[in-house]
Amino acid sequence: MNSNRIARYQPQIYLLVSSIILILLLLLPIAFNINILSGLLLVSFILYFRFSPPAITRDKRHNYLVLIFLFVLFLFSAYKLTEYRIPAAYIPVTALAMYVTIFYNDLKLVFAFCVLASYHAGIIAGSSLYLSLIFLITAMATAILVFGLRKRSRILSAGCLSGIIQSLLYALAYPPASFSSLAPNFYSGIICAIVVAGTLPVLENLFGVVTNISLLELSDFNHPLLKKMILEAPGTYHHSLVVGNLAERAAESIGANSLLARIGAYYHDIGKLTHPEYFMENQRLLSKHAGLAPSMSKMIIMNHVKEGIELARKYRLKPAIIDFITQHHGNGLVYYFYRKALEEIEQDEKIYEEGFRYPGPRPTSKETAIVLLADSVEAASRVISEPKAAKIEEVVHKVINNKFIDGQLDDCELTLKDLEKIAQVFTHMLSGIYHGRIEYPEGNHHKQKGSRAAAFLPGQDKKLHPENL
Repeated sequence: MNSNRIARYQPQIYLLVSSIILILLLLLPIAFNINILSGLLLVSFILYFRFSPPAITRDKRHNYLVLIFLFVLFLFSAYKLTEYRIPAAYIPVTALAMYVTIFYNDLKLVFAFCVLASYHAGIIAGSSLYLSLIFLITAMATAILVFGLRKRSRILSAGCLSGIIQSLLYALAYPPASFSSLAPNFYSGIICAIVVAGTLPVLENLFGVVTNISLLELSDFNHPLLKKMILEAPGTYHHSLVVGNLAERAAESIGANSLLARIGAYYHDIGKLTHPEYFMENQRLLSKHAGLAPSMSKMIIMNHVKEGIELARKYRLKPAIIDFITQHHGNGLVYYFYRKALEEIEQDEKIYEEGFRYPGPRPTSKETAIVLLADSVEAASRVISEPKAAKIEEVVHKVINNKFIDGQLDDCELTLKDLEKIAQVFTHMLSGIYHGRIEYPEGNHHKQKGSRAAAFLPGQDKKLHPENL
């Protein structure tokens, strides 16, 4: 069985192993098996984590974060058991559930983590299955409350609700319960929320994690890079907005991270700020490439990736955003200038295709692959002479098919079914952008103002070429 087939059935495998271990825990003497079973449960989670979809664990620093949480719990359950029990209210399972949910944004992974964390927390609190169940229910409820978090205030409200849930479950499991015994459980949820809200930025920077909150901060159009783009490269700015909208809707249609796709698209072309006038969307009258050798034009076009990485690091963008800059062309061919070089080739001169390809890497996630497709589709749609729905659909499928054949999607986890959904979204949205308008009869007033209207469109007769596809 290969890793893809294992990944497909990983939740069922993990639940089966977890159930067997918990049944053994109930049947065998506690003193004999508790540490062995703890280790087995930890190993089963690590195996689950190993065969998780790439989108969850593609950054090794993310792996370290969740494994550190688990390792600490395992050590406490192994060594604190023989010394003394720790009150349930003092074990921050709620905080751990919040961290994993906010960082990974994947409920399957969160559920697997909560099962393991709750089991070890129950051991730490006194080897109680009831306490493990209380921790599990509270942790899962908290995870659901903060899933898809986009406001920090929701962390505090989730903490309050988790405190109430844990208090009620504790009262049901250990009646009669007094206020003094329930209060610590309630305050525990609030304290966990405060700690999580305060330490999120630190952990984000330390482990290179990008959360929805930090992504929303990057969506602020007052960000220095976006303001610079508006002023110096308005065409690129508009292009990035359209690509962002296309990518967001496409990501939603296949269950990918739509917010990450949109924000990544906003910044994918920031390298064009170095020489904006050399890119089609920012050109006015004559193309800056007129008179340049194809090899020189190719170098200028391809360098926007390298320059984008430098700008991103200068402005301290997250590694997850830099991925969009490095991967949005993959190792694709700068086709226009490659073809032009072939047309202008001199005798005994050789033109190598590899010299006209971007350095890569190819997209490694669904989100970066979607932006690669949206970027090319948006650029291609701008040069359609008659942008009718049928023509747009044809262009969309042609672009996606070309990228697929060229191998640009080989390193990401997009399926053919995903590509079909993405194509439908692109076609629908671009058809809306280029929808037909009523042709008003031209009167004398329009004829008189015709020259003025033309003055505002100095490049209206210019033939555009997709040099940046």
